[in-house]
Amino acid sequence: MQLNEYQSAAQATDRVPQRGGDGLLVPLLGIVGEAASLQTEYKKWLRDGGSHTFFRDHIQEELGDVLWYVANLASKLDISLDEIATANLEKTQGRWMEHERSSEWLLDEDFPELEQLPRSFVATIEENPDDPACKAILSIDGQPIGDKLDSNSYEEDGYKFHDVFHLAHLTFLGWSPVLRKFLGRKRKSDPMTDTVEDGGRAIVIEEAVVAFVFDYSRRHNYLEGLRHVDYELLRTIRELTSRLEAGARTSYEWERAILRGFDVWRQIRNNRGGSIRCDVLKGEFAVV
Repeated sequence: MQLNEYQSAAQATDRVPQRGGDGLLVPLLGIVGEAASLQTEYKKWLRDGGSHTFFRDHIQEELGDVLWYVANLASKLDISLDEIATANLEKTQGRWMEHERSSEWLLDEDFPELEQLPRSFVATIEENPDDPACKAILSIDGQPIGDKLDSNSYEEDGYKFHDVFHLAHLTFLGWSPVLRKFLGRKRKSDPMTDTVEDGGRAIVIEEAVVAFVFDYSRRHNYLEGLRHVDYELLRTIRELTSRLEAGARTSYEWERAILRGFDVWRQIRNNRGGSIRCDVLKGEFAVV
């Protein structure tokens, strides 16, 4: 049986068919109640072990009841179970599955080579010993780019090395309007792409993402030792970038860019600078 077939058939047994009020409250309470029943069956299994001979049958029945209430609620909200299942798989696969990289994965493969972000390079971030403010400067393959950066903070927190995060975006997402501007790789052959994807608004969004994640990291020991970040953080980032080409990047890819970016940033901060090998197609990002 297909999900939508089940959903339609389940409605024939609805005893409170209103599409509002109690009609919505009944399936909501039902989902909660059946979830509690599932817990009760599992408790019995923990207590009685093999003597709980009907454990599987009871679990199947309780799961069926949960499914009925979910289908009932979805129907009253005009959502199909097929839609729910498809969206959930897209979400979970995007969160936990790595996707193969190829030239099709790149966001600028169809543009002239001089308008493409570099695929493999060595970036260096170092402090200027002759600068009293000890600002940091980025260079790529020996060519200085961008501005000298200060942490712009009452406390020195290493934010002046935050170009590491733009490099991580380029390496793990194939996206960085900030670096594209500094490298002179804006896609001027397509005025709309140049304006929307490579323009000031996209640059501000990327800088906002970096600042937002950095603030989050300060409350979590700069992500040291973490294997994952909060899903709400990833969802907010994807909402911020949803109208840009970076909206095609999954939560998995964003999480990897964030965690690997902070791995390298902590090394650069502790060493007061360093060089990073970046390879977009291989997903390599490491201090050398």
